[in-house]
Amino acid sequence: MFERLRARFARDDGENEEATAAGREALVGLFVDGPNVLRDEFDVDLDDVREAGEEFGQVSVCRLYLNEHATPGLIQAAEARGFEVVVTSGDVDVRLAVDATALVTDDTLDVLAVVSRDTDFKPVLEYAGTYGTRTIAIAPGSYGRSDALRNAADEALTLGP
Repeated sequence: MFERLRARFARDDGENEEATAAGREALVGLFVDGPNVLRDEFDVDLDDVREAGEEFGQVSVCRLYLNEHATPGLIQAAEARGFEVVVTSGDVDVRLAVDATALVTDDTLDVLAVVSRDTDFKPVLEYAGTYGTRTIAIAPGSYGRSDALRNAADEALTLGP
């Protein structure tokens, strides 16, 4: 289901070293850029997105960011799949980036996974990496891969068959 693109750092069990030392599963923050991922050309299933995050530990934050044009049906479907839906009238990218950075800096997460094809999230992944958080870039499909995100993250996955 997932194609591993690269792993910059070898890890024995795929978990954050601090979490493993503390005797717990790594805490994953899964942040989904809805407008750039949930597009007809990608045919992304939110269950697959959540499973991708679970590959790296316990998903403790699972958020789908949407703009004000999101349909009630999409919001309801996302919530039914365990996503906290954040609807913003402003720029979705800014809200996602600020929220992700805040959780990285307060040590809430061991792993930051960003699901997007938007290079605007490159600084978020880079900052999280310098802060010691393991970073994952998840692309909505091979057509939606971003080299910039893939290169900024510790690991990258591509959703798809």
